Amino acid sequence: MPTAMWWFIGAACGQLLLAAVLLRTRSRERGTEEPPQPQALALLRGGRRAAVTVALVALHQRGAVAAGRKHTIRANGGPGRTRDPVQLGVHGALDRAFRLRDLAQRPEARRAVDTLSGELRGAGLLRPRTRLWAARVLLGCVPVTVLAGAYATGRSGTTAVGALAAGTLPVLAAVVLLRLPSATPAARRLLSALRERYPLPAHRREVTDGKLVQLYVALYGDPALRLFLPRFSRDGGLLDRPREVDGFRPPDGGGGDAGPGAVGGRC
Repeated sequence: MPTAMWWFIGAACGQLLLAAVLLRTRSRERGTEEPPQPQALALLRGGRRAAVTVALVALHQRGAVAAGRKHTIRANGGPGRTRDPVQLGVHGALDRAFRLRDLAQRPEARRAVDTLSGELRGAGLLRPRTRLWAARVLLGCVPVTVLAGAYATGRSGTTAVGALAAGTLPVLAAVVLLRLPSATPAARRLLSALRERYPLPAHRREVTDGKLVQLYVALYGDPALRLFLPRFSRDGGLLDRPREVDGFRPPDGGGGDAGPGAVGGRC
């Protein structure tokens, strides 16, 4: 392999190293501090859509939203007694019925979730946006650098193949780093600890606290929706997406939602 190719591989490794530095995030020790609210936990687990889903669960428990026609969500009165910004933003966006994917992109909902994201970045639970994108740009440059080196130094087919083979390792490392989620290791440890503390129950009758329903939906996503609010989730289109890969088998939550006053319905 030409000596010049090692310069390109060195440049690719330098891009990898700088991207790894950018992806490192310090987080404050939480100690005995209260865990984040359910919308924040959902955002860490599944992003914007998951946070909006938990907000809808909380609003539905108070009778503020209901399933509309054709798998949409509609407002069903005022937001109730809540000061939660995400819930207020989501409810304020429901000037008409929306599908979940459209509701999550409404300006009122986006602003509320973006504010929450900023708070989580400040706590070291989400990677800073600018650093994340800068790291991804650098990682995207790694295969380009390797290919450029192989093209510039490969004077024969055999030489080019050898140059590409030498650049395989940094390219694979870049792919691995590109797959890192926005949530930091501290956030993943927090979610894991809460899942261990609050395992998903076998039946919804085991839970008598509406706030816990929100927590379960935040931690487990679709399996918790099917367990606690099967009718609202189905009719409102909350399950109209590829099943989330969070490592849990959806339990059989057959039957309708609990009625008013019950944990899975309005409360």
